[in-house]
Amino acid sequence: MARNGLLFIVFALLVASGGALGAASLGEAEALKGALTPMGAERAGNADGTIPEWAGGYTQADPKYRQGDKRPDPFSADKPLFSITAANVGAYAARLPEGVKALFAKYPTYRMDIYPTRRSAAAPRYVYDNVFQNATRARAASEGIANGVANAVGGVPFPIPKNGHEVVWNHLLAFWGAARETRLSTYVVSANGQIDLTARYKEVADFPYYYPNATPATAGAHYYKTLHVLDAPAGKYGEGYLAWQPLNIVRDRFAAWRYLPGERRARRGPSLSYDTPDPDASGFQTLDEYYIFFGGPDRYDFKLLGKTEMYAPYNNNRFYLTPSQAVLGPKHANPDALRYELHRVWVVEGTLAPGKSHIAPRRRLYIDEDTWLAVYSESWDEEGRLWKVGHGTMYLMPETPAVILGSQFVYDLVLGGYVLGFAFNDEAVHYKITPPHMPAQLAPEALILGAGR
Repeated sequence: MARNGLLFIVFALLVASGGALGAASLGEAEALKGALTPMGAERAGNADGTIPEWAGGYTQADPKYRQGDKRPDPFSADKPLFSITAANVGAYAARLPEGVKALFAKYPTYRMDIYPTRRSAAAPRYVYDNVFQNATRARAASEGIANGVANAVGGVPFPIPKNGHEVVWNHLLAFWGAARETRLSTYVVSANGQIDLTARYKEVADFPYYYPNATPATAGAHYYKTLHVLDAPAGKYGEGYLAWQPLNIVRDRFAAWRYLPGERRARRGPSLSYDTPDPDASGFQTLDEYYIFFGGPDRYDFKLLGKTEMYAPYNNNRFYLTPSQAVLGPKHANPDALRYELHRVWVVEGTLAPGKSHIAPRRRLYIDEDTWLAVYSESWDEEGRLWKVGHGTMYLMPETPAVILGSQFVYDLVLGGYVLGFAFNDEAVHYKITPPHMPAQLAPEALILGAGR
């Protein structure tokens, strides 16, 4: 795997610290104001100029834009530089993850159109300020880095990471905005090409970790809270669930509740984590495959493999202006709907930790350096077969400003078929950033009272 100067610096820091988990020195953190971006990415472009220098991201919002409107594609005039197909994939293999190469091998019609790289990622000033402070104050929880993060708020905790778990926590705690309201859909495309809407729901979600003016002392024990209430398909109408994601898995644990209309009460349910089958995807994917990787990282030993340049799905605003039925192909997503660019990604690989279990004993994540969000994932089954491959779409919201993971695809290479989750292409109101919600709107009683419906 290709390595660059920053990667060698990261490993040197790890050796010098004796493998210590957590805070960088003030001197190391000063790099966030120079050689590194405020988020910890390399500010410079690559040697041949195919990855440009980061120049602050794209923050030129349309003055007529209002939250909930469909965001335009600011790069609609861009033309593909070239396309990767099953016929020429070998020439580009070094810049593709194993799972994508497997998709080319399985589906001759798979294609990736490669566009000029736009380093559009940006974040609000308060996020940058918090990232700088986190660099020197954030630490592993006393129960260990696999179980949690301490003394961090409002930005990725480890902008200068020293190990794989720190990179994974950066993904879990990446910026999506402080609160949102969305109507979302999940589709399952079976191996025979049949397309089914398996869930459509109203979501209310808050990231208390990113509330403005939050501190490590006031942000609370749970970094993310989400309420879903389904209105389709008809057999699931009125079902709902609420989930809270903890910063410390051992001390505070995951909290989740489900509501079934026939029972008229909220019951404790499975956490949005680990290998519990995702009911919204008819069990086609596990709950921790949502958002590419979600929930607790404690079942794996995550190793930092390095950083490399990779063709990644990025700046896909055009995707969200395309109707879902035009996105969903019989074997794979419609290649015309997706945009790929060359970006640098951190690569981490997880293998089962001692005493832990999971139906996918090995998985790999590819995490974008500019946002710390995973753009690809791969999972292997108990027989050692490459089983699942997932990828995001990376959606630009210049008014926030932010680039978020957006909709996700998860392909099953063994059984065939795939899932499209977190889709809002067909909705009148798109991903809407809101002020933080009242606590009662994200409490168990909200499932019964219908808050957020």
